[in-house]
Amino acid sequence: MLKTLVKLSVMVLTVAMLFQPAFSGFDLGGMLEAGKDLTTAATLTDGQVKQLASEASRASDQANKVAPPSSPYAQRLAKLTTGMKIDGNVKPDIKVYLVRDVNAFAMADGTIRVFAGLMDQMTDDEVRYVIGHEIGHVSLGHSKKALQTAYMTSAARKAGSASGSGIAKLSDAALGDLAEKLVHAQYSQTHENEADQYALKLMKINKYDPKASVSALRKLEKMYGNDRSVFSSHPAPGDRADALEKAI
Repeated sequence: MLKTLVKLSVMVLTVAMLFQPAFSGFDLGGMLEAGKDLTTAATLTDGQVKQLASEASRASDQANKVAPPSSPYAQRLAKLTTGMKIDGNVKPDIKVYLVRDVNAFAMADGTIRVFAGLMDQMTDDEVRYVIGHEIGHVSLGHSKKALQTAYMTSAARKAGSASGSGIAKLSDAALGDLAEKLVHAQYSQTHENEADQYALKLMKINKYDPKASVSALRKLEKMYGNDRSVFSSHPAPGDRADALEKAI
């Protein structure tokens, strides 16, 4: 991935040098800074990744209604996660969005957000499986890679319009864009299966019903089918349920 990002950076700078005379007011400095951001995306330290994720998390929380402690959703979430043993160094910050969509996502700083629509459809142990799956993405480094990809895309988009100032720091608009990309991050089939296995291990360690992982995916299968166009590069929920049944 580092080589790919460096190549993209070189391409951006090459275009800038080749066409600079053709554009009035073209800011080579801005393009250089954009190219620097592209390379930086591949070399972000864990601390920088967590800082970016934390900023994106705040932007996402501002754009969505977070369930207050008095909410039945927040109270249910607190009850079903109390005492949860987590394998690894992740310290999750788990909250509920009062959104009707059936969804959940994770960010590299340990942010876990579960949507109210998902909680309406699933039992406590099924929600625990979903949370375990999202924690798996963080613990296994998938969320870090997703942030690097999203950050690179944001820098590349800005590079095309750099004309007045450097872009070393994300603007509020770009930060919101980054948060949106992370909420809808696409994980590979391998990453999804690895996160499923992590979640299954978490279920067993905490003595939750491991079969809830299968039933949660069967519910998603019933809602959305195994339509490959819906799940893009993700393995469809039915296929993932089959794999977990074998593992159990």
